[in-house]
Amino acid sequence: MIPAQDRIDQLNATWRDPPGIRGFLTTVDHKRIAARYIVTALLLMFLAGMLALDMRWQLSVADNTRMTPQLYNESFSLHGSTMLFLVSVPVMEAMAFWLVPLMLGTRNMAFPRLGAFSYWLYLGGVLTMWVAHAMDITPDLGWFEYPPLSGPSYSPGHRADIWAQMITFTEVAALAASVNVAATILKMRPPGMTLARMPVFLWAMLIASIMTILSMPAIMLVTSMLIADRLVSTHFFAPAAGGDVLLFQHLFWFFGHPEVYIIFVPATGFVSSIVETFSRRRLFGHNVVVLAIMAIGALAFGLWVHHMFAVGLPRLGNNFYTAASMAIGLPAGLQIFCWIATMWSGRPWLATPMLWVIGFIATFVVGGLSGIMTASAALDLQLTDSYFIVAHLHYVLIGGAMFPLFGAFCYWYPKATGRMMSERWGRLAFALIVGGFNLGFFPMHFLGLMGMPRRIYTYPAGMGWDLLNQVATAGSAIAVLGGLVFVANAIVSYWRGSPAGADPWQGSTLEWSAASPAPAWNVAYTPIVDSLTPMWNGDRPIRVLDGVAIERREVLVTTVTDAEPIYRQESASPSIWPLAAALATGAMFVASIFTPWAVAIGAVPIAITLIGWFWPSRPRADSGPLAVPR
Repeated sequence: MIPAQDRIDQLNATWRDPPGIRGFLTTVDHKRIAARYIVTALLLMFLAGMLALDMRWQLSVADNTRMTPQLYNESFSLHGSTMLFLVSVPVMEAMAFWLVPLMLGTRNMAFPRLGAFSYWLYLGGVLTMWVAHAMDITPDLGWFEYPPLSGPSYSPGHRADIWAQMITFTEVAALAASVNVAATILKMRPPGMTLARMPVFLWAMLIASIMTILSMPAIMLVTSMLIADRLVSTHFFAPAAGGDVLLFQHLFWFFGHPEVYIIFVPATGFVSSIVETFSRRRLFGHNVVVLAIMAIGALAFGLWVHHMFAVGLPRLGNNFYTAASMAIGLPAGLQIFCWIATMWSGRPWLATPMLWVIGFIATFVVGGLSGIMTASAALDLQLTDSYFIVAHLHYVLIGGAMFPLFGAFCYWYPKATGRMMSERWGRLAFALIVGGFNLGFFPMHFLGLMGMPRRIYTYPAGMGWDLLNQVATAGSAIAVLGGLVFVANAIVSYWRGSPAGADPWQGSTLEWSAASPAPAWNVAYTPIVDSLTPMWNGDRPIRVLDGVAIERREVLVTTVTDAEPIYRQESASPSIWPLAAALATGAMFVASIFTPWAVAIGAVPIAITLIGWFWPSRPRADSGPLAVPR
């Protein structure tokens, strides 16, 4: 038997990254990749928040001329595109990247280099959008870019092309990340973690990944069709030549509405983990919550037309989408009842992560109820282009996804850093963000009912909208202040927070068995799982397997349903090829904005980088038995 310290020394030598800039560029450590995703997304969230506050300032008084119509359209388009495509989905994938291997008790993702490639390509999409903004060629047609306004006749230049290629960047990255997450969950679970013993968090990430894989091709297709119309004069969306502008909306919203749940479903995993830990009891109705997530994932693909009730589609068809839009509220409601029942029957500990969960439930219920209202085609026809929809959208996306994300950040921060965040400053940030958010967005329901249209940069005096707009602006400023307090708390706690230990919250899932912060190799031994809450087995220690190599990078592969060990798989080592492939792919995407020849010419360097990436290495000899229980 190898002594414990010798084993750790060997694991450190095997799994550490190269030093310096080489290690930064070549790492395939899922935790470092996830940290980059999270930091990039938080920076973009701040920039998008500043744009939102700027627009709120413009609308705080009537007849305001501080922003021109063009500047407002650019700010609106950049804010919406950043939050929906560059923040909301990527940050949820980042949480999966960081947590899934730890929660599975494995040492890395199924495809480590694909994870690195996904981040570099995502960063390319970020730079494409924001460098264009710095060069004053910001997309200006909203975060949806409907034709014919985005077609060549009405939108000369390359603003619409930049938006479309940003979509391509981020969606290819999202597909790569989702395939990685799904494969890791399905094929790398520890022995004993059958599908019935998977935590809700893993179910949520699996369903969200499958939804991404099924929905993302639709928007990649539709943006490619838009670029083809603009660049090589095809006629997909040109009615005079036999095209159809509604085809764009159908394909866009076939992705766009599942995207809402691709963002929300991971949040249900965060909430379930936090509620279970801070209620000090197993999640009430575990199977009900899992089945509800599956139902949401299925129903999300059948109600995209409720975004199109005002475009003149047949009324009989609208009735079916009204029914589907209301039906999806049932599984969401079941989840909320299970969370409340868990808290009610447990011993709730109102630490900062639990406060975020309570804030989420209250806020999301408001967004859900307004969603049921707009699911009615007759009512939606009156509300669809009003500020009521702006309020509903933010209650669902921020209240339903960002609040759980903030709670998850506080909950797993000790595991990532080895330090505790300040509870005092955490509670202050919670009060400012939740209070400011509701003060900022709840009045927009009334503005919409009073007739204030969305997507306007100013309005005449005497409409009666001034006071509510001023309240909304004040609330937005308070929420931004709360965000600054939240970030400051995280930064200061990184250096001065009290030591956390491995399991400061007494959590129930396997990530709390690893050290804080987790080493590059995550766990010294592969655990054996025999319950839904393996960390709550009393004084009985978690059994482990020995036999996975420590002198080379290796992971255990198991069966899909019963998690029975099959074989050991060599895990990829650090490599520059994912970065090279992302650079070649990104160069092709950017160049194709200007010439169609970029697709053919750019395929050559992409092929070269992929050959280097997948060039076979010399097979290694087996080093012992598959797995030995200990």
